[in-house]
Amino acid sequence: MSISIPPKFNPLTGAIRALAMDAVQQANSGHPGAPMGMAEIAEVLWRRHLRHNPANPAWPDRDRFVLSNGHGSMLIYALLHLTGYDVSIDDLKNFRQLHARTPGHPEYGYTPGVETTTGPLGQGITNAVGFALAEKVLAAEFNRPGHDIVNHHTYTFLGDGCLMEGVSHEACSLAGTLGLGKLIAFWDDNGISIDGHVEGWFTDDTPKRFEAYGWHVVPNVDGHDPEAIERALLAAKSVHDKPSLICCRTVIGAGSPNKQGSHDCHGAPLGKDEIAAARAYIGWNHPPFEIPGDVYAAWNGKVRGAAFEENWQRRFAKYQAEFPEMAAEFERRVLHRELPATWEATKAAYLQACRDKAENIATRKASQNAIAALVPAVPEIFGGSADLAGSNLTFVKGSKGVTRTEGGNYCYYGVREFGMTAIANGIALHGGLIPYTATFLVFSDYARNGIRMAALMKQRQIMVYTHDSIGLGEDGPTHQPVEHIPSMRIIPNLDVWRPADATETAIAWISAVDRKDGPSLLALSRQNLPTVTQNAADADIAKGGYVLAENADAQITLIATGSEVKLALDAQASLAAEGIATRVVSMPCTNVFDRQSDDYKASVLGTCKKRIAIEAAHPDFWRKYVGLHGAVIGIDRFGESAPAGQLFEMFGFTVGNVVATAKSLLS
Repeated sequence: MSISIPPKFNPLTGAIRALAMDAVQQANSGHPGAPMGMAEIAEVLWRRHLRHNPANPAWPDRDRFVLSNGHGSMLIYALLHLTGYDVSIDDLKNFRQLHARTPGHPEYGYTPGVETTTGPLGQGITNAVGFALAEKVLAAEFNRPGHDIVNHHTYTFLGDGCLMEGVSHEACSLAGTLGLGKLIAFWDDNGISIDGHVEGWFTDDTPKRFEAYGWHVVPNVDGHDPEAIERALLAAKSVHDKPSLICCRTVIGAGSPNKQGSHDCHGAPLGKDEIAAARAYIGWNHPPFEIPGDVYAAWNGKVRGAAFEENWQRRFAKYQAEFPEMAAEFERRVLHRELPATWEATKAAYLQACRDKAENIATRKASQNAIAALVPAVPEIFGGSADLAGSNLTFVKGSKGVTRTEGGNYCYYGVREFGMTAIANGIALHGGLIPYTATFLVFSDYARNGIRMAALMKQRQIMVYTHDSIGLGEDGPTHQPVEHIPSMRIIPNLDVWRPADATETAIAWISAVDRKDGPSLLALSRQNLPTVTQNAADADIAKGGYVLAENADAQITLIATGSEVKLALDAQASLAAEGIATRVVSMPCTNVFDRQSDDYKASVLGTCKKRIAIEAAHPDFWRKYVGLHGAVIGIDRFGESAPAGQLFEMFGFTVGNVVATAKSLLS
């Protein structure tokens, strides 16, 4: 097909191009190519179709927009500024500077109107799948005939890089299977990435790929022809049972007469001379960062946005009158993001039930019991597993899987660990649902950047990771996590729980649901564990670390997590028989423990200089707690395939080894 070169420039798209090239030039870094190349697509979507209100970026039934190719961040910043969000021209001038509201890649929470943090390619489109899935689930739950209070689209822009990333395959395949018809993606098909023309490394037939996923595909759209874009978008919106991909052929850096179509404009300022040439080329006769009043007036979306929201408010008022209880539930979950009024009573009752039963069960089973108890009481909990529901124990009596035609509260994600985690980030960002995801702990490696993004965005996602150590046994070193728990603990803002029994597991779950400012990871055992917390206070466990067995005459403090807590208690008894007094500390969540007061932490760790940390994971993390005078019993090599009991003995997780280590410290 032919692409209109030069594009049919006009002042509305000229404003996007000028702001993009001026901001990148002033910052002396950034990516002007994508914003300039996608200006026409952005103008058609944002001025003609996107239902949003710049005066209220949190309006619940707004359309969601995700810039998956987040390196082109000046595109979304220009759009937010022009349409009337609280993003000033000074914010644009401050692009990529310290503490700016316009960071190098769009960041959730920094800039009004930015729905998710993008930059790691492929995750934006995956978050968008999560947004669309949340819309589908909430619509099925709350809408009633004649009352569509949840009815919005999710739009995303993505580039070749997003499509090269494997996570886009994971997410888009699932989106097609689930028939997410409110999801519309625009592919910026410009044939350029940082290294140059992509035909040397990316020759996929993308339209056929998406057709195979079950998407509606609009191929060969001239991405610089507004009317062609309009026709394609109308066609996509007319399809309700499939997500849509609009394939837009564009020229990267369109409007830069000497660099358009080249990777030279992908990730570097155009330079003063080229910017001057571009101004003449597109007919933009205004100084840097100056937008004429008539252009602002044509772009301003506040009147339109207010009308969208007012229309929804009128419809919601009618819904309230007919379905008052459901309307109140919608307000609680979606507008206010509050837990149910019964939550405190639910917590107390469940914890008491755990203590009364005192079951000797695997913590993965204790987790399933917690889910079964919490799902009926907290209906916004939305589960899922990466094809391991029967092993992770995440599916409970109250779980209902989402299908192509029905909503539910559980997603069968298939073997898509990264996609699952990033989709759940989109679900959490959307509002109205609290997602939990699950796989084996060793496969957190596949999901790691999605976990990191959840922590970066401070989103409440609960990650259930089972088979937490060599204790899984015969599956061997490919499935036995060694370095995973320590490496997860150092991700800022991620709470990693490794509970020792059913009560600690219940408190981990409750803490994760309570937490509003970040994700939680629960590392759970395959093997049964005995009850060890009979005499521990719930409030102390919730602090992440506490004294499980005190001894005023202690010569050594034993610190342990998970399955090794019982080992520490047994070693304490054996040492006592030899006249060596010890105290035992259970540390189910070091991240929470580290946030406690210095006095509390000192009281838990105690005055003993001699400390031994015991955990079936890499030992280095524990050095900060045991100090120069302590020791760590851990595992710093890969495991073996054998029954769990043999492995624990082989790697020194025995009473005898703890006793010997204690004696060596005291000698």
